[in-house]
This record gives sequence, C-alpha cells and structure tokens, in this order.
Amino acid sequence: MFKPLRTFARALRAPTLQEREMAYLNESHDAIELEYRMRQVDRGLFRKVI
Repeated sequence: MFKPLRTFARALRAPTLQEREMAYLNESHDAIELEYRMRQVDRGLFRKVI
C-alpha cells in the first residue's frame, strides 16, 4: 500500500551529500582528474561553510 508513495517520495527528494560527491567523482575521465576531484571533495567543495 505504501510502496508507491515511498517510490514517489524518493523521486522528489534531493540527493544527499555523499550521492553528489560520488556523482562528481564518477564523472572524471582519467586518474589525474579523479585525484584532482578527490582533493576538491576533501577540501569541502560540497560542504556548506558558515
């Protein structure tokens, strides 16, 4: 009964921080770019600084 509602709710939710970071890393084309992106993520590219 609630499965369609859960599916709908998941489709509308925003991606989590971990999902956004992983998607960003997965877009790299080679090892050098991957290392560069990993350093950016480690420096807090996706985190909000107050």
